[in-house]
This record gives sequence, structure tokens and C-alpha cells, in this order.
Amino acid sequence: MTQYIQAGELQIDSQLHAFIMDEALPGSGIDAGQFWTTLSEAVHQFGPRNHELLERRDQLQAQIDAWHREHPRFDDNAYKQFLIDLGYLLPEGDDFSITTAGVDDEIARVAGPQLVVPVSNARYALNAANARWGSLYDALYGTDVIDESDGAERTAQYNPERGARVVARAMSLLDEIAPLERGSHAEVSQYLIKDNALTMVLDDGPATVLKQPARFAGFNGQPTTPDTLLLRHHGLHIELQIDRQHPVGQSHPAGIKDILLEAALTTIQDLEDSVATVDAADKVQAYRNWLGLMQGNLTERFAKSGKTLTRRLNPDRQYQTPNGDSLTLPGRSLLLIRNVGLFIHTDAIVTHYGAPIPEGILDALVTTLIGLHDIRGNSSLNNSRHGSIYLVKPKLHGPGEVAYTNELFDFIEDQLQLTRHTLKLGIMDEERRTSLNLKECIRAAKDRVVFINTGFLDRTGDEIHTSMEAGPMVRKGAMKESTWIQAYENANVEIGLACGFTGKAQIGKGMWAMPDEMKAMLATKINHPRAGANTAWVPSPTAAVLHAIHYHQVNVFERQQAIVRGKRTDRNDLLVIPVMGATRPDETEICQELENNAQGILGYVVRWINQGIGCSKVPDINNTGLMEDRATLRIASQHIANWLHHGLCDAEQVLEVMKRMAEKVDRQNRDDPAYIPMGPDFNNSQAFRAAFDLVIKGREQANGYTEPLLYTHRRAVKEKENR
Repeated sequence: MTQYIQAGELQIDSQLHAFIMDEALPGSGIDAGQFWTTLSEAVHQFGPRNHELLERRDQLQAQIDAWHREHPRFDDNAYKQFLIDLGYLLPEGDDFSITTAGVDDEIARVAGPQLVVPVSNARYALNAANARWGSLYDALYGTDVIDESDGAERTAQYNPERGARVVARAMSLLDEIAPLERGSHAEVSQYLIKDNALTMVLDDGPATVLKQPARFAGFNGQPTTPDTLLLRHHGLHIELQIDRQHPVGQSHPAGIKDILLEAALTTIQDLEDSVATVDAADKVQAYRNWLGLMQGNLTERFAKSGKTLTRRLNPDRQYQTPNGDSLTLPGRSLLLIRNVGLFIHTDAIVTHYGAPIPEGILDALVTTLIGLHDIRGNSSLNNSRHGSIYLVKPKLHGPGEVAYTNELFDFIEDQLQLTRHTLKLGIMDEERRTSLNLKECIRAAKDRVVFINTGFLDRTGDEIHTSMEAGPMVRKGAMKESTWIQAYENANVEIGLACGFTGKAQIGKGMWAMPDEMKAMLATKINHPRAGANTAWVPSPTAAVLHAIHYHQVNVFERQQAIVRGKRTDRNDLLVIPVMGATRPDETEICQELENNAQGILGYVVRWINQGIGCSKVPDINNTGLMEDRATLRIASQHIANWLHHGLCDAEQVLEVMKRMAEKVDRQNRDDPAYIPMGPDFNNSQAFRAAFDLVIKGREQANGYTEPLLYTHRRAVKEKENR
């Protein structure tokens, strides 16, 4: 039974109270009385407004549903005018530029990959934080980027033939990034520093230099025999490691044993879609890991290949510049922390009458408190060198909710004696009302916004739910080709640039979901920097290294300048609802769509409910591993709910499909010793019931969100485990 401790007008779960008092407050400069008073006042002042904003969402949805029922056939102008009259579609105000200051270069001035990782998992959190630098050789050798034909297979022992192909591919990339006046890096027999410049001796004897000498940034070792060489291109660094005695170094004439790329410049440590934090114990674990990251002392011991390893944060990297000065580069990603959305409430803290408080208020205050340890110098491993704390806020609906968040941040800064706009805000453009009113959303936080991004999955889930009554939606695969999503992706970049994001803030793109399909990623994800996005999400540190190549191949800031000069996307295109035309799918197509959605839902939900895993690589219906989180679940459950509502299938058919797919998911997970099968007794499987509820009750879930049902079923499992 939960034990609560009184703090002012609030009751605090004893586990959370102990964490705040014993771990988070000491060294923060904030005393306990001040903290609890601030939290109580925040709940009192912002809790009712949080409730009003959620009520406004429900009112708008009810009115949109009613309008579509009354207008089964409508023209675009009538629909647009209705949304304007409703206050859903707002007029765009005058042009402006954001004034955000004190932003670290990784966000403002350098383009590169971004990771998103569940902060509840210390090992993953550390892996992501340390993914600032990664081995190009390893990323090529261990993935499908390098072909395995003709003796170049990936083997348990080092394969020299495959290694030779890796080195050749890496040298080709070096020739792109740092071309020589003559010859290729593959022909260099010696690198040396002469007259403060990098000189290369080629196999045939003559020396050469870089075409752009300024790309040489530093080195370690002796000038005539350097151990490492540092290059810089588009603001990103590349480290050449030289060791002629190394087995891999022996395969290159100058002894290059590895090339490290600066990769994941930023990482979002996540408290939201990728975690399963349903109670105070879960939240404390996640908060504790965030504290360890901010204090620089987080470690994790784990077993791998029969050995026990300890992971900790990497130190910064030291070099000597060509003119003899010292150079320090960050050894870790710049960390942001994603809070939960407005609609989630937590009984980790309850009011004097026993009501759970908005969890987003708790997140904002606690993650800021923890962030103080970084900006007040409690760690030798500094995160923000500009004294900023970066909070990403998901699932905001329109400018009013952004303004509410901005005022909450103002309040926290005032109460914790922080300089105004110390707290930087990331706005996730993943809800329809935000996409349609993005310019005004940015205006509402123009002095602290540092990030906007697109997210296909959540955004599509909201598109389906908002227009549920408009008709049956196109198949999920066809959604990516629809008019609205193309307009959404383009407008997000265009509006960010028009609001002055260049040099001040990030514009992001969504996740590559297939961590084992790196060849395909390398071929296609270059479209994100080409689209003007200065960051994009990747599923692993290895993927970050490979995606970093794209930011060498594309000058993002030049692309942004070209986009600013181009034609703007028509906002009306965002209003094109992706409903089917007169042609309906046949029974085979309906079955295929149901199976695909159902298998994805079940594969993710069974781990969430039974094991508390909020993000993992889940095999899809074709056994391709996909990185899944709650956004995936939202789109799939809403899609089936939409087809159910419009009669393309019925509940009996959905149940039959889900039982078959549950059996398939059970088979896919049979080698996992921690896995709890859903079948054959589906009625007594909490995970199966949760998945079925998400579909059958999907239409009635506020904005199509999955959390209320997931939390209920997960807590039921935890209660049984704790009896």
C-alpha cells in the first residue's frame, strides 16, 4: 500500500519524497521548504488551467465529430470556415524571429543526428549519452552497409576481406570530407604536421596537402608521428586513429586503425513515449538516472559475452591545435529531457482531497531541479556550456497550450531563482492543431524555443482520431503519400526557418525505425538534411554514426537558405483529410491491414504490460525488427478503430485476427526467458486484454492516446507481482 508524506497541501509518495530529500535537493542550492512550496503553488496555480486545456480539447473534438456527422459530404471551403469559426484554425500573425539566447552549438550552429532513449534504462541512457563519438569502421563492418559477398561475411572473428572493404569505403568518405590536392587518403603512407599544417606523404613519394587546409583541426602525439588527427567539416569533427601495429591499422599504408565520427550531437533522454513509468517507483528510477547524468556519476554494471562490464559517461576529448594550443571537445551528447504531456496525471503526488496531479507539472519542476546540478557545476562532465536546461514538451495542442507551458517555465524560473529563459523549450509538432497553427505556437514561446520536429506516427494517430467521423482512412502504408503529410513535413521546416530558427534552434525529422536496415537508411535518410532539417532521429549509436555521413554530404544551413527563398507550402493542404475514395479495399486487403496493425500492437503491448519495457526492437509481421514506442501503438490502434467504426471490419473479426497475431507474437518471442505468452488463455492475459481494449475502445480515448489504458493494465500486473 502506498505511503504518503504530507508536504504543505500535497501528499507525496514516500519513495518520491525520499528521492527528492536525500538525492535531488542536496547540492542543488534549493532547500526543501522552498521546493515543496513551489510544487504546491504550481499545482494550485497551473493544475486548474491544465484541466481547462484538456476540457477544451474534448470540446473541440466533440464539435468536429458532430460537424462531420452532419456533413458527410462537404467542400474544402466549408470545412475550413468551420474550423476558423470554431477557433481551431487560427489566423497567422505578423512575421517575427525567435530571440532565444544562450543555446549550445549542438542545437544552434551544428547539424547532426539525434538519439531518443528511455531514461529509465541506465545502460541505454549511458550508451546514448556516449554516442557523441562512434567508430566508422565498426558501423560499416557490423551492418549491411558493406556487402557480404565473395568472402566478406560478418564472422565471429575479424574477417580481413570484409575489413579491407570497410577501409576502402572509409577512405572514399575521407576523400569527400577532406580531399587532398593530389591523390587519395587510401594512398597516404604517412601523415605528419609540418609548419602547423597537415602534410601527407603518398605511396609514390611526393607530399601533398589538404585542398582546404583549415579542415585540419588538431592532433595528438608527435608532429612527425601523430597518434590521432582531428579534421573538421560542416562543424563536425572526424578523428583518425593511427597505429601501424594494430591488426586493422596494418591494412592501411599509413596505419589508420579506425576513424571516429562525431555523431549524436544531441540526445533526448525520455520520460514519455519510450518508457513505462506508471507509478512513483518507476518515476523515481527514471529521475535518478537523469540525476546521475546531470551529476556525471551515473554508472551501470551488466553482463556481456561472459564478462561483467561497467558503463559510465565518457570524458571530454583533448587535442593539440596546429599552432600548439590545447583544444577540448565534448565527449558526450548534449542532453535534453522530454517530459510527459498535459493529459497524464500521477498519484505519486495527490492533493489534499486525494486527486492525482498533472504529471507534466511534476516533471517540469523535478527535471529542472536536477538540471541545476549541471548548471551549478556539480559535475566535472558538463552538459550545457551555456547554462541552459533543455526540456522537450510533447503532445501540445495549439498556441494556448504552448503559452501555458511557457508560463509554467517562467514560474519555475522565478521560484528557483533562475535567470529568465534558462529553461529552453522543445515543441514537438505531432498534433494536428499544432501543425495547423505552428507559427503561433512558436510565437507563444519565441524567447525560449530551441526545437521543433515532425513525427509521422503520433501526427497520423491524431489525424485519424480528429477526423474519425469523416470516413474510413486510407491504408496505413498509403498515408505517407497523402497530401496532408507532405504538406506537414515541408511546412514544419519552412515555418521554423521563417521564424528565424537558423543559428538559434533545431528543426528535426522523425525516426528511422529499422535498426538492422542500415544500407537502406544510408540510401534514404539523406533526404532529412536535404529537406533543411538540422537534426533527425536515429534508433541506435551505430545508426548515428552512419547518419552523420549525411551531414558531411549536405550543408544543411545552405539548404535552409535555399528553402527560405523558395515557395511556401499552402496551409490548406494540411486540411486534406486522408479518407478513402469510392473504392474500398477487398476482403484480402482488409485482412492484411488488420493483421499488420494487430501484430504490431501486440508485439509492443505484451512487453509494455508484462515487462515494463517502453521501447524495444519488436519484430514486425515479416520478422523485420522495428524500434517501437507508444507513437507506433497510437497510429495502429486508431487505424483499426477507424475501420471498425466505418464498418470495414467488425469486432468479431478483429478479435479473431488479434488471437492469431498473438500466437505469432508468442512464437517470435519464444527464445526470451522473461517473456510471458499471451496464449492460449487469452482471457487471462493482461497484455492481450490491453491490446484488444486499445482497439475496441480506441474511438473513445481522448485524442486517441494509449496511456490511460496502458497504465491501468500495467498497474494491474505490478499489483499482482507485489502481492
